[in-house]
Amino acid sequence: MTRPRITLIGAGLVGGLLATLLAQRGFRVEVFERRPDPRVAGFTGGRSINLALAERGLHALRQAGLNEAVMRQAVMMRGRMVHDRDGRTNLQRYGVDDREVIWSVSRGGLNMLLLDAAERAGASLHFGQRLLTADFAAGTIELEDPAGARRTHAAGLLLGADGAGSALRAAIDCVTPLGERVEPLGHGYKELEIPPLADFPAGTLPPALAAARARGERFALEAHALHIWPRGGYMCIALPNAEGSFTVTLFLPNTGAHPSFATVRNAAKARPFFRDDFADALELMPAFDVDYDAHPVGALATLYLDRWRLGGQALLLGDAAHAIVPFHGQGMNAGFEDAAELAPLLDAEPGDPAAVFAEFERRRRPNAEAIAAMAIENYIEMRDAVADPHFLLKRALGEALTQRAPRHFKSRYRLVSFTRVPYAYARERGRAQDALLEELLRGHASLDTLDMEAAAARVRAELPPLPADAGV
Repeated sequence: MTRPRITLIGAGLVGGLLATLLAQRGFRVEVFERRPDPRVAGFTGGRSINLALAERGLHALRQAGLNEAVMRQAVMMRGRMVHDRDGRTNLQRYGVDDREVIWSVSRGGLNMLLLDAAERAGASLHFGQRLLTADFAAGTIELEDPAGARRTHAAGLLLGADGAGSALRAAIDCVTPLGERVEPLGHGYKELEIPPLADFPAGTLPPALAAARARGERFALEAHALHIWPRGGYMCIALPNAEGSFTVTLFLPNTGAHPSFATVRNAAKARPFFRDDFADALELMPAFDVDYDAHPVGALATLYLDRWRLGGQALLLGDAAHAIVPFHGQGMNAGFEDAAELAPLLDAEPGDPAAVFAEFERRRRPNAEAIAAMAIENYIEMRDAVADPHFLLKRALGEALTQRAPRHFKSRYRLVSFTRVPYAYARERGRAQDALLEELLRGHASLDTLDMEAAAARVRAELPPLPADAGV
C-alpha cells in the first residue's frame, strides 16, 4: 500500500522521536523547525535543561533502538531526597529496588541524539522554518525563514509536534475550533545551578565538600536522587546532570503575599529568603545572585483541547495537544508514548489517516487528561505532603501492602512511572487504593497497632488484581 508523505512540524523531543519511528517504517518524512539546528547553533530551548525519563519514555526509545544510547547520557535517581529547613535529609525511594528508578537526562543532549537518529533513518530536517499558515484545502503550508523570506510548500499528512505554542494548532483552530482551554497554575519557576565540585570558585566550597573534591568526587549532593525542599505552598527541587552539576528549580506563586515571585523579584530579595528556607542549597550556589537576576520566571499551565485532529489531514501530539505542568516528570514520557502509539497505527493503515487519527485520539486523549490532573496533584504532594506525618504513614502502609499483596496493590506513582498501564487506569486505581488506605488507617497513628495480615486480606478482597502490564 502506498504510504503518504509525512510533513512534521517541530523537531523537538517528540518530533525527533516520531520522525525516527516513521522513517524507520518506510515513510518519507520531512520535518520543519522554527529554531536553528541545535547541533550547529547549540541548544537554545529556553526551558528546563534536564528532564525525568521513566518506563513509558524508555519503552518508546526501545522501539526506535535508541534506549542504550540515551542511557549512556542519563543519571539514575532512586527517589526523592527530602531536605528540611535544618538541612536534615531523608531518602524516599520511588520503588522497591534499582529496577524501579527514574533517570535525569539532558534536554539538549537528548534532542540532538534524536535528530541524528531521524536523519540516519532517512528523515529530511529543515531548520529556521517557521510555520505561518496552512491551507488544508490546497494541501500547502506557508513557511518563513529568519530573514523574513516566505515560501509555499506542498504538504503531506500534517503532524504537529511543535510544542505548547503550536503554530499548527493555531492553523487548525482557524478552520475548526478545537475547544482550546489554557489553565494557568498560578505558580511559576526559576532555574538556578549547583555546579560540579571542580567548578566551585576558590573559597566558596563548604569545608565538608572540599575533601570530597580532593577525592575526585563530582557532585555536591547525593547524585542518585531528585532533591526536594518542600515548604508547603512552594518548594525547590534539584536534578543531577551527568557532568556533576544540578539544575535547581524554584517554584513559587506568581503573585500574592511573601513568598511569591512578586515579592522575591530579584537576588537582593531572594538571598535572605533562601537563607531562611533553603540554606543548605544556597551555600552550594556560588553564582546565585547572577543566576537569579539573569534567569526569567517561567510560566506553568495546562492545555486542554476537545479535539486533536482535522479529519485525515492534520493531527496534534505531545505538548501541542496536551501540555502539562512538570510535577510528575511525565510530560516528555507522555509525548514519547504518543509517538510510539501513532507510528504503528499509521504503519498498519497508511491509506486511511482519518481512521488512524481518530483511533489515536480515542486512545490517547483520556490518558492525557489523566496525567494532566495527576501532575497537578503531584505538585501538591511534593510541596506539602512529603514531609507530612500522615502522608508518610500512608506511604509506609502502601509499601507494606505491596509486599503482602503484590498482585493487588502498587502505588499510583509506581503505576505511572514504572509500568505502561494507561494513565487513566493508574489514576482511577490510585483513587481506589488511596480511599482504602484511609479506611485502614482510621483510628491508627502507627502501623504497630494495625493487623497487617487482615489489611492485606481486605486489599485482596476489595481491589481486583492488577493487569499484566502493571509488572506483577
